[in-house]
Amino acid sequence: MDRRARRQLSLPLPCDNREAHASLSHALESQAVTEGLDHGDAGLAPLGEETGVKRLAPQLSTPLGLLYGTDCFNLFSALNEESIHCVFADPPFNLGKDYGRGAMKDALEKRDYLKWSFAWLDECVRLLTPGGALFVYILPQWGYHLATHIEERGMLFRHWIALSMKGTFPRGRKLYPAHYTLLYFTKGEPRVFNHVRLPVPVCRHCGKDVKDYGGHRKYLNPLGLNLTDFWDDTSPARHQKFKARWHINELKPMIPSRCIQVATNEGDILLDPFGGGGSTYEAAEGLKRHWLGTEIATSAAIRDRFRRHFPDLKPASPVTLQRVFKRPDPKFTLVVP
Repeated sequence: MDRRARRQLSLPLPCDNREAHASLSHALESQAVTEGLDHGDAGLAPLGEETGVKRLAPQLSTPLGLLYGTDCFNLFSALNEESIHCVFADPPFNLGKDYGRGAMKDALEKRDYLKWSFAWLDECVRLLTPGGALFVYILPQWGYHLATHIEERGMLFRHWIALSMKGTFPRGRKLYPAHYTLLYFTKGEPRVFNHVRLPVPVCRHCGKDVKDYGGHRKYLNPLGLNLTDFWDDTSPARHQKFKARWHINELKPMIPSRCIQVATNEGDILLDPFGGGGSTYEAAEGLKRHWLGTEIATSAAIRDRFRRHFPDLKPASPVTLQRVFKRPDPKFTLVVP
């Protein structure tokens, strides 16, 4: 592993100090060895003569994608520069929530949280192809910090998309919070930009248009309205149809799906370093994009999501993804220090 990758891995994580990180990694590796996995057993094995180095098999593999149960920096260090067409990231918000590792591990000092955020963002920028797209779903209080850093890394600002998230509550001497931020940057001019159209909104009671469009309704595109930078149909997923973990707010697959449709074409490669409940991977699989991802806590919810939404899907090796790895392996095992 090169010096840069080792330095990145030594940074404090928002959900783990160094000791906790080592303990968690050991626990996950032991789990991978002892528990059967739905899409092929994924275990760890020694790597030749390299002391202290192991191979980590995917927790989930499909004809299009791979999911690893490890820290995202382990995957970053295994990938070639400029090999990913699009990154969609929904990182922890540093709110002290319990994602399965203890609430206190998601509550860093502001400086440490931003240090970690800038580290994984730098890796994402490194991995993007020229013209590739970066989407970051984040709270506004962090969004402007991250946007500034991304721009300083030479990325081209495209949009600050506001996503309506009503259903929260007033917080003391502040306005009612009703939106989240979705940052959209590209590595230079976008290599792909597809116009996404939405159905013309109609009243659920009478079935008529909710707006008269100033008498210009007949001039609207029959395919629908252009997607704007304000999305008002993105309330948190609360029904099992859209989420995999009942106790945690999750993105509706519609959110990463729109980003994927805007910035990629079929066959392109997507990376989501924070798997969560697997919304991004579901969207990518359905849209016929290749995908890579990691989830440091547990991948069980993601595998369950794929069983429910892709019941006929069989384990497979996504051969196209071989080219993105520095050390291609027929079984897609990941070298973990």
